Amino acid sequence: MARVVPERDARKPVSAGTTAVTRSAYRVSVTETTHQQHGNGTRSPEYRLARNSLRGLRQDLFHDPFAYRPLPPRRTDGPFVRRLPGRLRSAAQHLPHAVVGAVALLALAVGALSSGLPGGDVPALLSGMLCALPVLATLVRPVGAFWLSLAVTPVVAILYGNGLEWPWMPGAFLSHLTVLVVVALRTRPRTAAWMWVLTAAYAFLSDIFFGGSYYYTNSGPMLVTSAFALLVVSVWHIRRTAEQEVTAQQTVTAHERSRRTRLEERTTIARELHDVVAHHMSVVAIQAEAAPYRVENPPPELERAFVTIRENAVAALTELRRILGVVRAEDYEAPDAPQPTLADLDALLVNVQGAGLRVEKVVTGAVRELPQGVELSAYRIVQEALSNSLRHAPGASARVEIGYVLGGLGVRVVNGPPPEPSLVKPARHPATTPEGGLRPPPPMGAGHGITGMRERVTMLNGEMTAGPADDGGYEVAVFLPVATVNEGDA
Repeated sequence: MARVVPERDARKPVSAGTTAVTRSAYRVSVTETTHQQHGNGTRSPEYRLARNSLRGLRQDLFHDPFAYRPLPPRRTDGPFVRRLPGRLRSAAQHLPHAVVGAVALLALAVGALSSGLPGGDVPALLSGMLCALPVLATLVRPVGAFWLSLAVTPVVAILYGNGLEWPWMPGAFLSHLTVLVVVALRTRPRTAAWMWVLTAAYAFLSDIFFGGSYYYTNSGPMLVTSAFALLVVSVWHIRRTAEQEVTAQQTVTAHERSRRTRLEERTTIARELHDVVAHHMSVVAIQAEAAPYRVENPPPELERAFVTIRENAVAALTELRRILGVVRAEDYEAPDAPQPTLADLDALLVNVQGAGLRVEKVVTGAVRELPQGVELSAYRIVQEALSNSLRHAPGASARVEIGYVLGGLGVRVVNGPPPEPSLVKPARHPATTPEGGLRPPPPMGAGHGITGMRERVTMLNGEMTAGPADDGGYEVAVFLPVATVNEGDA
């Protein structure tokens, strides 16, 4: 430990504001900080890379290598397995286990039959069992199976004892290659790289120290074959991870897009309803202010009541404008024209017919004036439904039904199937270009289709159904409840 010497200046005395202890502490602090920075700066990127690599080796192959990790069953929701019968689909779950078991039997046969040991069948069977054991171990303890394969390889070579091949006998060669592939499939590319490095180290050491008396060394074929197999497995891992990330990102993007669509539609509805509510509240405020002047000598209680009504109406208008400012976009400008109602529906149908959609309007029931919010929502729903018909069924015909019923308003928009392209006459049909192609429909509605309709219906506590019709077209049916006078009084 270094001795700390307080800093002293012989030429300048220590003043009251700067004591010797403070200067000494400052000096020690600067020295220690500089030393720590210098110590960290000596760590080169190569050193940090090597340290991280060794940490990965310890985590992948040395940390609890014989942990129990059974091979999970295969998924049965794939495009091929789904088409199998029920019993075969259930058996397909254990297809990976069956493949590993078949390779283990093959390693047993190769290790026993290719040994040719003069000691009889027992040493040959023992050699085959040692070759099959690491393959079977990959089903429950994958990392431990790799270490077991490395340990079994020299034992099988000693039992083989013919001096022709080293260090992997035929059965051990098949066993170790299978173990590398299965463990790489069950882990990750970094583990596969470390297994190949340890296999290369074992081959190098065995060739140098123990391979002198053998006629042929198969370390090269083992390293090349295993490198190619592990490379294929690593590429499969990387592609699978990328597909999972893309799928997750697409799911998040679709969720955010749907959420943004709902928020935008609600914002649009809030802007439109602002004009409706603000109009009624303004009428309430004006009527409350003018009412006392219409009565000769009104009582003070009545004047105070009208003043209270006007103050509450003005306060509601202020709060309404403040809330609307939160949901309104910066570039939004309030429309100069009043919001449309069902009385403007004929002009909308004329515009749609000019775009190439034949529309028929049917009104049933006693036509009456409805709340402005209900009429605005009904108009927007018809507008959006006809816009979808123009986009998805060009050249078809549509039917708009408006039903005034007791307790509400019914709206039904149905379009027929689009005609065949050969049946549409390019020279006559207004939705076609001079070249014969279909002209894109003009932009109409909010652009959010079914989502916007459902938001409006939900806001009014209504009901809505939308789906394909029996004739191949599409149908949208909506019911918007409207409270009657008696219901409102009650």
